[in-house]
Amino acid sequence: MMSHTAYIGIGSNLGNALQNTQQAIDLLRKIPKTSVEASSSLYQTAPVDASGDDYINAVVRLKTELDALTLLEELWRIETLFGRERPFRNAPRTLDMDILLYDSDCIQTERLCIPHPRMTERAFVLVPLHEIAPDLNIPGKDSLDTLIRHLAHQKIKRVTA
Repeated sequence: MMSHTAYIGIGSNLGNALQNTQQAIDLLRKIPKTSVEASSSLYQTAPVDASGDDYINAVVRLKTELDALTLLEELWRIETLFGRERPFRNAPRTLDMDILLYDSDCIQTERLCIPHPRMTERAFVLVPLHEIAPDLNIPGKDSLDTLIRHLAHQKIKRVTA
């Protein structure tokens, strides 16, 4: 089976957000044919284009034999374990997990868009991503360093190493 590299963005701002994020990372380790290669520190950030409490965010690099849609279904399964609801766009959430990148693929379907369409607009994605993959190239985008400089106005604070 071919192995793929996927980067997963994780966020939570309902319930015990710190614990939710840490447990989600642990559950990623249990996805079949998938291993966690790297996990960023946890970061506290204010909501972007949303309301509610601050978020706890992280990014994880996976090696997986799953195709992108099967991986997405596994992420949704984990979100459901945390009682994730989608009452409206950008609603506060117990757990949110997104596939940011899947190899260097560009995927555009009704259910999945990779690279994640708003990842370059969010420090809560780019800062932890830079921590675990500083030289990563996002297809069709500037370097991570340049993208992060453009988001200097977004407040982000490391919570744990």
